[in-house]
Amino acid sequence: MRRALDLAAQAGAADDVPVGAVVVDAGGRMLAQARNEREATADPTAHAEILALRRAAASVGSWNLEGTTLVVTLEPCLMCAGAALQARVSRVVFGAWDDKAGAGGSVYDVLRDRRLPHRVEVVGGVSERAAADMLGAFFASRR
Repeated sequence: MRRALDLAAQAGAADDVPVGAVVVDAGGRMLAQARNEREATADPTAHAEILALRRAAASVGSWNLEGTTLVVTLEPCLMCAGAALQARVSRVVFGAWDDKAGAGGSVYDVLRDRRLPHRVEVVGGVSERAAADMLGAFFASRR
């Protein structure tokens, strides 16, 4: 989570929503890392999670990321939760809860939906205060 928070700070410094993500394998080795790049790339799908999942798949040479953990500073949105499911990620660990668009248990619980063929272990609230404070400061500066 520490690395994801560093990446989130970089995103905020680049005038993007401060979200960072890393993908680690079952042994804890980092496969990929990313930060939000929507503003830099004018790409609405350039969320930290999507970019990290793409890079992790490229790193292992497969779309199937079973056994990996996606660590992200903010609870994934619907798009990112769907991508984690499609990649067969085994666990999602996140910092701040997103009570407006979260899909890891707050607004929606897509990651653990029993109607879907794959479910993900979810661990929320890891370094929650640090992640929430960074997001709060970012949005406060824009009001």
